[in-house]
This record gives sequence, C-alpha cells and structure tokens, in this order.
Amino acid sequence: MTRSDMPIGDAVVTAVMGWAVVFLGIALLVVVVVLVGKLMTAKKHAPAPIPVPASGVAETAPAPKPAAPAAPGVAGDVKLYDTSDRDAAMIMAIVADELKLPLNELRFISIKEVHKK
Repeated sequence: MTRSDMPIGDAVVTAVMGWAVVFLGIALLVVVVVLVGKLMTAKKHAPAPIPVPASGVAETAPAPKPAAPAAPGVAGDVKLYDTSDRDAAMIMAIVADELKLPLNELRFISIKEVHKK
C-alpha cells in the first residue's frame, strides 16, 4: 500500500468535486431525457390540421362503413387474470393443437396463471 503526498484537505476537496461533477452530469442527462420525452409525446398527440375547401364551405365526411361481421366460430372476449396477451395466445394455440381442433371451434372463457408452492 502506498501513501499519497496529498494532504487530507485536498483529498476531501477533490473527492467532493468528483461527486459534484458526476451528479451534475446525471442531472443534465435526466433533464435531456425528460425534454426529449415531452417533445416526442407532443408530436404524437398534435392534432392534424383540417383542410378547408376553397369554397369556404366545409364538406361533409362520408358515412363510416359498417364493421365487418365476426369470423365464423368467434366466441367473444377472453378474460385474462395475471396472464399476458402473448402467453394467452400461446396457451390457446397449444390447446387447439393438442385437441386437433381449429381454434375457432374452441371457446375460452378465461385464462388464469396459477402459481404452485
């Protein structure tokens, strides 16, 4: 182990200055990340300008098309308890494969993750 020729007072000042520089850099990084995040969300949520026709009278929008009918055999929504959509899709695919039935002929009411102790 070697001894430094630096007095204890200078060592404390050097250490405090080092910590101050590190924390200042982290604080500036946080500010930059927050500003960029706000900039990105502001761009995403900005309303699109509405084009005005040259005549000055607003044109009426066409009526929306009716929703397409559900595929044959669709049984509705599945309630998921502590299960992600991805995991639920894999479970449904595995069950359909094991039963050798098409997925649209099965009805899943709910899927719940069970933890064994």
